[in-house]
Amino acid sequence: MEHYGTVHETPQKVVAVIQARTGSSRLPGKVLRPLAGRPVLAWMVRAATAARGVDEVVVATSTAPGDDAVAELASSLGVRVVRGSEDDVLSRFVLALEETSADAVVRLTADCPLVDPVLVTQVVALWRADPTLEYVATTLQRTLPRGLDVELASRGALLAADAEARDHHRVHVTSYLYAADREFRRLGVVVAPAANDLRVTLDTPEDATAIEAVVDRLGDAPPRWQDVVDLLRACPELVAANASVRQKALTDG
Repeated sequence: MEHYGTVHETPQKVVAVIQARTGSSRLPGKVLRPLAGRPVLAWMVRAATAARGVDEVVVATSTAPGDDAVAELASSLGVRVVRGSEDDVLSRFVLALEETSADAVVRLTADCPLVDPVLVTQVVALWRADPTLEYVATTLQRTLPRGLDVELASRGALLAADAEARDHHRVHVTSYLYAADREFRRLGVVVAPAANDLRVTLDTPEDATAIEAVVDRLGDAPPRWQDVVDLLRACPELVAANASVRQKALTDG
C-alpha cells in the first residue's frame, strides 16, 4: 500500500472570509437586511460555519463608522472581525490571512445569503487534496446561479495578488488570479445542467424580492443549490422578479 504524506505533517488551515459592508449604491445596508427573521450576514456566517473543512470564519469589513454595525453583528455571532480599507478589499483579505495564519482563504461575499455549505465543503476538499493549487472556484466557468459562488485562494496566490494587483483587481479581490497575465494553478468546479442564467445575489430591491420568495418556499436553513435551481425552474415568476437586473462589471468597482 502506498502512503501519501505522514502523520507528522502540519494540517493546512482554511479560513472562510466574508466580505461585508453597509455601503451599497443600489441597496444600502443590504448585509444587515432581515431575511426570514435573521440578518443576511447571519445567513452567511451560518452557512460558512456549517461547511466541513473550514477551520475558522472571519468577517472582513471596513473601518468606516457606517460599518460599526457590521462588526458588532459579526462579533455577536461569535466570529472574528477584521477591519481595513473600505475600497481596497484585497487588503482586507490579506489582513484576515495574516491575523489567522491561514494557508488558504475561502472568499464569500455577504450579499449571497443562499450559498450552499456543501459547495463550500467541496471547494475546500479539492484544495486540501492538492494544496499546490492556487485558486479553486465555481466561477472559472460559470454554471451555477449568480449568488452561489465559492472561491478559494491559497496563501501564496493571495499574497502575490496583493503585491501585483492594481485598480479594480484590488476591489474584486480574486479577479487578478484568473485575469492576470501570469499563470496561477487553477481548478474549476462545473455543474450540469448549467444554471448560470439564474440570479440569487442581493444587490437591488428586485433581488431582495426574489430571494425572500425563495426563502419563503425553501425555509429558514442554508438551501442545497440543487433545490434553489429546481425551485426557480419550476417558478418562472420568481426568476422574472429580478431578471432585468444587470450585474455590475468588474471595472465598475
